[in-house]
Amino acid sequence: MKIFVKVVANFECDGRITPDKIIWDSGQVFYIDKITDIRWLDSARKGKPKIRYACLIHGQQRYLYYENNRWYMLPTQKQESAETPV
Repeated sequence: MKIFVKVVANFECDGRITPDKIIWDSGQVFYIDKITDIRWLDSARKGKPKIRYACLIHGQQRYLYYENNRWYMLPTQKQESAETPV
């Protein structure tokens, strides 16, 4: 289940997109401490690739996805049981 989120990101002149912070529907803000990996992945929709960002947020690795001009995350097991955003 995708959890769509608001993201503040920098769009560089060379086309790179660098997310800075994630904002949940509740208004809670999570700053991205570091991006450790960026990968282009095949999407379920043919011809619509997505980008997966491996991010460190409060010392924990989380994946943030950008696909079809939308940002989302996938829930962790902890999130599914406790409704904790990140």
